[in-house]
Amino acid sequence: MKLNILLIICLIFPVISFSQNGEDAKGSANKKHSPKYALFYDNHVMPPNPDVGKDFDVEDFTDRLVKAGVDYLTVHARSNQGMTFYDTKIGIKYPPLKYDLFGKIADACKRKGIALTAYMNGGLSHEEGLRHRDWLIIEPDGRVYREPRVTAWVRQMCFNTPYREHTISLIEEVAKNYPVAGFFIDGVNARPCVCPACVRGMKEKNMDVNNIDDIREFARLSSLSFAQDIAKAARAINPNFLLYFNGISYKDQVEFGAYLELEYIPTSGGYDAFPVFEAYMRTLGDMPVLLMNTRFNNWRHFGGLRTEAAIKAELLSGLANGMRPNVGGHFHPRYGPFDPALDRIGKIYNELQTMEPWFSEAKNLADIAVVFKGENVRGDRKLNAAVRMLGELKQQFDVASITSDWSKYKVLVIPDDVPFDEEFTKRVKAHIDAGKAIIASGSSGLDPEGSEFVFEKEWGVKYLNENDFNPAFFAVRNNFNKDLPDMPIQLFSTGINVKPLAGTRVEADLVKPYYNNIWDGEYAYEYCPPDKVTEFPALTINGNIAHFSHRIFAGYYAQAHVELRNIFRNVLQELLPQPLFKYENLPSFARVYVTEQPGRRMVHVLSYVPEKRGAVAEMIEEPIILNNIKLSLQTDGKTPKKVYIAPEMKPLRYKINNGYIDVTIPESKGHSLIVFEH
Repeated sequence: MKLNILLIICLIFPVISFSQNGEDAKGSANKKHSPKYALFYDNHVMPPNPDVGKDFDVEDFTDRLVKAGVDYLTVHARSNQGMTFYDTKIGIKYPPLKYDLFGKIADACKRKGIALTAYMNGGLSHEEGLRHRDWLIIEPDGRVYREPRVTAWVRQMCFNTPYREHTISLIEEVAKNYPVAGFFIDGVNARPCVCPACVRGMKEKNMDVNNIDDIREFARLSSLSFAQDIAKAARAINPNFLLYFNGISYKDQVEFGAYLELEYIPTSGGYDAFPVFEAYMRTLGDMPVLLMNTRFNNWRHFGGLRTEAAIKAELLSGLANGMRPNVGGHFHPRYGPFDPALDRIGKIYNELQTMEPWFSEAKNLADIAVVFKGENVRGDRKLNAAVRMLGELKQQFDVASITSDWSKYKVLVIPDDVPFDEEFTKRVKAHIDAGKAIIASGSSGLDPEGSEFVFEKEWGVKYLNENDFNPAFFAVRNNFNKDLPDMPIQLFSTGINVKPLAGTRVEADLVKPYYNNIWDGEYAYEYCPPDKVTEFPALTINGNIAHFSHRIFAGYYAQAHVELRNIFRNVLQELLPQPLFKYENLPSFARVYVTEQPGRRMVHVLSYVPEKRGAVAEMIEEPIILNNIKLSLQTDGKTPKKVYIAPEMKPLRYKINNGYIDVTIPESKGHSLIVFEH
């Protein structure tokens, strides 16, 4: 009976959400829409195309969105060609478009309970750039067009020209005349510009117009003031507009936007950075976070359709990390969506919606934080490697900068080369004073000058200098040698020399090579075997603080040397003996995420393997089936009432053992959602 009731709830869930979301789509000033299942469509039609909107069946399209459970849609009001899909009195409408396409979509979405966001490209408007050359960026080398020419970014608009006021007037025009829930402003990342307006602006700020760093900083400030002016104008019309400014930092997005979004196409960019963003973006504040993957490998691939397994795997991972689905696509200029692509997305969405009761408002739990300075996590190899290690070990963690709260974490991982400025020092001191653990590597912990450890006493080592072994090896002692071979192990990275202080435990020693990897004028010293153990430690433990002399995360990124992960795991097991989650027989490629709602915790087990194929693409074609998975979840003093697999509500036997709930999952095909109610 309970199973039947649950199935009925799951079936009607999208209908219930439509009714609620319809209030937002009607422009309610009292409620801001919170996207659940979104779609995003580009529509960058070239001006000569004669078929714009010719056979676009808006009613059929929006009916299919309803069937797919879509509650939030982004379509173009104006493309990056600088032409509109609506009847404008201010801008330039596509000449072949004989009706108000955007208006028809807006009307249908309003009637069917779908919140609609209007896309406009802020940085690109090619037709207007051709007509107003004085609105274009002038590069520091004097060029207006950039190379190569066959790119959407061949020319870019300057935000310090009358183009700024013109764009704001277009946004106001749409906001006042159409029932939109918000605006997606693309391309808000101005390139360096030395046009007369920017030069005058730099001089007013006493910036050096000949210094490229100053020019770049002024471009960044111009992007932010552009976003600020748009936000002010839009919210004067409706304070509950959902605004997103693509191209500014997440920190600035929190100030000017209404939600966060990760645009990520792993098939062309690789999967390594994907989990970094998942673990980082949830620490930025209480804002909705959307995951925009795509139905193709590239935004220009009109005929591309990625596999169901790939799209689903990414969305499942995103949902397990608090990110709402937003699949991107591209309209065909004549008839809009490609039916097979929309069918595939609809099938995936309908399946995900059966698990919505356990996704909605769930919060991720974490024992560990990988902490770093700055804001840019894309392309940070040490973060990629640290996150990969922790993911392979099934640990629960966040990636946190100094903008977020660290007080909830039991362990801080400070990877490779993080210097301690005043604010970072303050944060780390609070963690140490609370008696919590730290794992640092390489030069992390040195002062900004790189001369000494800020917490030398607590680190238990004295900084000497950079280590010059190339290659460097380590020999582990008995306490941390689990799953490590009895031989010198290569580090594949640079490091530092340290001297242990009294009371510090040395648990691994650096091993020097016979000679460094050099060219001496006669010989290429390419073959450099290990020689002897040195007096320099490779791993030290002082109380709750562990330090690796070398940049082990850079080494893991370079060679994926499993021994580096194993020694990191061995250290972590000493400093965090009772982690939130334990397992016995999960493969390294499986990922586990623990989330929480009032009265229950959920464990997501994902088993998909990306495979590098050909020159670029990483492909997921099918899920991996796992059998008899043994999992343990910390009780935290909460007595479990029942454990089951969702959404089927299939009960699982469990037992309590030393503060953990032990369960066995008979089979998992790509994804399992295990619910622990208390």
